Amino acid sequence: MTELSRRELLKGAAAASATAILTFNGAVFAAGSDRIGVALIGCGGRGTGAALDCLTADPSVEIVALADLFKDRLESCLKQLRESPFANRIKVTEDTCFTGFNAYQKAVAASQAMLVIEACPPHFRPIHVKAAIEAGKHVFMEKPAGVDPAGIRSLLATAELADSKNLSIAAGTQRRHQAHYIETIRRIADGQIGQIRSATCFWNGSDMLGYWQWYEKKNLSGMEWQCRNWPWYTWLSGDHIVEQHVHNLDVVNWAINGHPISAMGMGGRQLRTLGNIYDHFAVDFEYADGVRVTSMSRQINGCSDRVCEYIIGTTGVAYLDGSNGRIEGAKPWTFTGQGENPYVQEHKDLIAGIRSGKPLNEARHVAESTMTAILGRMSAYTGNALKWDWAMKSSKLDYTPEKYEFIDIPEPQVAIPGKTKLV
Repeated sequence: MTELSRRELLKGAAAASATAILTFNGAVFAAGSDRIGVALIGCGGRGTGAALDCLTADPSVEIVALADLFKDRLESCLKQLRESPFANRIKVTEDTCFTGFNAYQKAVAASQAMLVIEACPPHFRPIHVKAAIEAGKHVFMEKPAGVDPAGIRSLLATAELADSKNLSIAAGTQRRHQAHYIETIRRIADGQIGQIRSATCFWNGSDMLGYWQWYEKKNLSGMEWQCRNWPWYTWLSGDHIVEQHVHNLDVVNWAINGHPISAMGMGGRQLRTLGNIYDHFAVDFEYADGVRVTSMSRQINGCSDRVCEYIIGTTGVAYLDGSNGRIEGAKPWTFTGQGENPYVQEHKDLIAGIRSGKPLNEARHVAESTMTAILGRMSAYTGNALKWDWAMKSSKLDYTPEKYEFIDIPEPQVAIPGKTKLV
């Protein structure tokens, strides 16, 4: 959209209602006339992608600061951004590039940044989002919301703080910004499949080695080696049921409009030898009113893939996947509309909320969906059936290391059901 057409659009909006304002560090801007400085924390593939999506979403976005644990990851990200079609909006300087465990603190303190994109390994999410909200910055956070009950409790407290400060927290659960998901869930809420009785959801796909580089140990400290290979360590990723399958569980929670009250799970490592995560899970969740949800997630090559959700009601079934949605039963329907790229749309919605003075706060729903996955993982790891209330209020599970330093740390053990202690 050109600057001229954007100004004309704003004139029309102003004629219909009072002009929205945006306040940042004491300055007030007319809606649409400001520049939105963005600090990116986490310069890996997803962080770089999120920065490009944000730049695509709004011509006022500028990337003003970068932070990552590792210099080589930051430099790779900066190179991609400067070679992108948005090179003229990459305002990063040597003074606004930060590395190390405290890099996030420097990035959120950058005076040019009003919005923080947090895309580090999930372990760090609650810490970084809290720092950004305390600094008065709006946040886009990738999913999941954390890796343990302690982190989820922290993020829920940060969500309340964001509300009190009129700040946004948008989450990388892009299905909530995808047209066919939105319309299908609306129809479910309107009763088009009757009363929900059960659901099934799947993320059965290939081994993550097809997507992530595995770094060799060589001369790396234990801490650096594990952080570089974070998808394969539970304390950093939450295991794939949390890091990846959270998308499907989020859709189920969204459709049911609630979280489970208990879980009984199982899982293990059939082929995986790297790190300490499992390669398959299956969990039975119980929700209110006797609703049962079966969850499956697997990362093994050479198997049939299935990534989707079925919501089963008394008069119909809703089917959802990444490309479409449909309802079968008494009131059949298939989505035929068009929609924006959801990875871009989530940033558009976030920025629209900032401009309108009506911040978007998605922290609670992504926290609950993440906790749903954590509950299933805890049950599978220990072999115990678990209650949601116990895990949220009483579990002492906290993967925080003694020190955030590049020192030697032990290799985490693989969980063994029936032997791994429930904490």
